[in-house]
Amino acid sequence: MFLVLITLLKILIIIILVLISVAYFTLAERKLLAVIQRRRGPNVVGVYGLLQPLSDGFKLLIKEVILPSSSNKTIFLFAPVLTFIISLMGWAVIPFDKYATLAELNLGILYLLGISSIGIYGIIVSGWSSNSKYAFLGALRSTAQMVSYEVSLGFIILTIAISCESFNINEIIDFQKDIWFAIPFFPLFLIFFISGLAETNRHPFDLPEAEAELVSGYNVEYSAMTFALFSLAEYSNMLIMSSLNVILFLGGWLSPVFFLSFIPGSLWFGIKICIFVILYVVMRAILPRYRYDQLMYLGWKVFLPVSIGYLVFTFGLIYGLDMYNY
Repeated sequence: MFLVLITLLKILIIIILVLISVAYFTLAERKLLAVIQRRRGPNVVGVYGLLQPLSDGFKLLIKEVILPSSSNKTIFLFAPVLTFIISLMGWAVIPFDKYATLAELNLGILYLLGISSIGIYGIIVSGWSSNSKYAFLGALRSTAQMVSYEVSLGFIILTIAISCESFNINEIIDFQKDIWFAIPFFPLFLIFFISGLAETNRHPFDLPEAEAELVSGYNVEYSAMTFALFSLAEYSNMLIMSSLNVILFLGGWLSPVFFLSFIPGSLWFGIKICIFVILYVVMRAILPRYRYDQLMYLGWKVFLPVSIGYLVFTFGLIYGLDMYNY
């Protein structure tokens, strides 16, 4: 009973921290965009606008939820809840420090890949249950986009796992004590980051939000808190993809230099995630949106062959070295 209470307390702490991080991620994004675009950004609610996320959340909470008359109302309301819950499930295996994780699984990386895959169901169900052609077309387009880039992500993760001979997240991080994988696998690092942008529907691949084309895609019929759940899930997924980048290529909680190893690993992990958060925002500010055909061309005809080629090369190199040592 005591262990169950401890586990529930850990889950509650992680959920609260994730929700706070997501809320202030939105504020950081608006502040950074304001700096890049030479304007003020949120600065009225609270000191320097620090209470703006709480104000926005409360506003969405008290707004009326509008249900389309022809929609399947049960599934329509269930879809954003499903998407949000799935976005939180991935945090169960994210290690914030050497021993700071909710559940250490030997197949932790595969668990994260599986969780990101089933996130597609929330999107396709939301578009279908809206009973709107625009929402359904937007859901199909988003689903095709996510599936396309998950293939490349899977091959990249497999390359890293072969190099470490493990799918355990902590073992992958420990393997990078001498050199971070971002150096020997720099092309894969770039592909993984760009695929992460497409996987989370972020600029320049934010086709669901191309309002001039499909009026905001799969979530066009949603309002108030149901819309907020989709937004929270999107920002939570961005933080998870940033965490995956840090784990696979930047040594997780490891210090970049040995003489700074006295700094807690959780702080290093947070700093590295913040770097990717800034990159996500900068990408949104400086790049134009891709067309859908360009998006698919990049995923299937550029990233997929390169990631498969790198996997075959890595496997051949490791096999050849093992045979030589034998």
